[in-house]
Amino acid sequence: MDVIVSRSGGLAGLRLVWEVAVDDRPDRDDWVLLIRRLPWQEVPPAPPEPDRFVYRIECAPHTATLAERQLTGPWRELVDRVQDATEPERRGPARPRTR
Repeated sequence: MDVIVSRSGGLAGLRLVWEVAVDDRPDRDDWVLLIRRLPWQEVPPAPPEPDRFVYRIECAPHTATLAERQLTGPWRELVDRVQDATEPERRGPARPRTR
């Protein structure tokens, strides 16, 4: 299981991406419990906030997009844990996915 956190927005508009392979972590069970606690289906929409960060959190089959001010509780715990576990990859501005 992989957890991918993307942060976009801010003044520069750069996107940072952190990716963690949970199955390779020594504390895998703690990660799995945290991921299961997340309210994937209950993320309320938030109005756009210029120059603020937006976080996209992916853990197949789930995806959630949260405004910076929505990043609280278990969402904040997961993002902090992912950011502590790996270095970010810098990418250009976020672009919509095409299928």
